[in-house]
Amino acid sequence: MTQSAAEEWPEPPLAGTEATAVIGALERQRATLAWKTSGLDAAGLRATVGASSVTLGGLLKHLAHVEDSHFARLWLGVPVGEPWDTVDWDNDPDWAYRTAAQDTPEQLRTLWRESTARSRAVVEEALSTGDGLDQLGAYVTRAGERPNLRRILLDLVEEYARHVGHADLIRESVDGLTGEDPG
Repeated sequence: MTQSAAEEWPEPPLAGTEATAVIGALERQRATLAWKTSGLDAAGLRATVGASSVTLGGLLKHLAHVEDSHFARLWLGVPVGEPWDTVDWDNDPDWAYRTAAQDTPEQLRTLWRESTARSRAVVEEALSTGDGLDQLGAYVTRAGERPNLRRILLDLVEEYARHVGHADLIRESVDGLTGEDPG
């Protein structure tokens, strides 16, 4: 194992706007995942708990895909880029989890960090218009509905919260690290 210092812990504002509260909650979940996967070598990122095949590395790769796909597909209405665009998701829906063991810890962390950076840039650009969380994304459902930015961000908060729970269990099994806040 390698050691890693915890990054500054983000805290959503106690009395901020709706946008800053939702983004703050998402940033706290992102920081928790970063902390739960920090300082581990390849073996630590490949560890599993019980009968589950989910790994910390798999979570990093999966959540990188979720970040990219939510904003590309739902918000911008464009195809998802590399490496996601070459995957046959219909025949290999667990590709991100399955292939994470082939990547180095740094590749996984870089993939995730770059995906979150792209997401942050998209959200910052969207919010710079002054239209807030009610703005509609480009994706249109069969019923003709479009998700607003609020829904996309809340879906990400939910996705992270579920997987941070998995990360808690896996990380504790690796080296005993527990808790939510490294501070």
